[in-house]
Amino acid sequence: MSALMTPATKHDQPDKRPILLDVKNLEVCFHTPEGTVYAVNNISYQVREGEVLAVVGESGCGKSVSMMALLGLIPKPPGDIAGGQAFFMDRDLLPMSEEELASIRGGEIAMVFQDPMTSLNPVLSVRRQMTESLLRHYDMTGEQAEKRAIELMELVGIPDPERRLGDYPHQFSGGMRQRVMIAMMLACNPSLLIADEPTTALDVTIQAQIIELMVRMREHLGLALIWITHDLGVVAGLAERVIVMYAGMIVEEADVDNLFENPQHPYTLALLGALPRVDRRRDSRLKSIPGAPPNLLIAPRGCPFAPRCEYTFDRCREERPPLFSISAGQHSACWIDLATGKPRER
Repeated sequence: MSALMTPATKHDQPDKRPILLDVKNLEVCFHTPEGTVYAVNNISYQVREGEVLAVVGESGCGKSVSMMALLGLIPKPPGDIAGGQAFFMDRDLLPMSEEELASIRGGEIAMVFQDPMTSLNPVLSVRRQMTESLLRHYDMTGEQAEKRAIELMELVGIPDPERRLGDYPHQFSGGMRQRVMIAMMLACNPSLLIADEPTTALDVTIQAQIIELMVRMREHLGLALIWITHDLGVVAGLAERVIVMYAGMIVEEADVDNLFENPQHPYTLALLGALPRVDRRRDSRLKSIPGAPPNLLIAPRGCPFAPRCEYTFDRCREERPPLFSISAGQHSACWIDLATGKPRER
């Protein structure tokens, strides 16, 4: 049986964990001298308590922008949250003031960024940076905050934490800097941790160590994790559920098993086809996706993947497909049923 015909798997049972984050119809754009960039276009998704959600897609698809918008990290101007809601523990994050968001950032929601060298302040010691959030969110003395910082550095595997606490970011290797960032984000026991491609700037061996650390920390602390990446290979062993984004839109959502065994959008299928495989013949070539991503200065119309898709027909170019329900927990924004090759109706 081909991958396209694989039936839905054991994950068809509904997830009964409480909803932690509920994003509805989020739209983000940037007003530039060249015109309006439509970065995130009407996306909706949920994250449940303790869940690991991966958000995948190529560079520029809106993965990071959609998450930064939730925490008020989009510069205004040129950024503009044009619409939507984002309920975190039943509180809408989007209309909150900077002061309200500051009380949530680092405390209830934490974010680990791609390059720790640009995230850490080079002129402040690790001690100063690690104790800052503890002193802000908790009624702690400096001595108590320092003790907690040492415990966290030990937890994430930094050797000799008492001595290293006084060091500066440039005195740490790339992998150790990322461990410092993770320790800082875990300091206030957040309910949700957002990891924005935290292993991209690291070599392969260190990448594996950081991913293993994140998995261990999530299991140890019971927090929910959103992992932003362009690497589907990482997703396979990490996530429970996956959102695939393209041109600022969600084109597919599924649990991780169904995504790999039964992809339902041509873009997902193309991404999987481009993955290196150990069982691939030596003389076979990796498949590339023809064409280029759409110009986000042009307001979205129809399916954004239509110019690069082998299944395209007239309706794809004229009308944006909704997220069709394929099975419990799996949705695809495609006018074609890949299993039958026939068009879908609303």
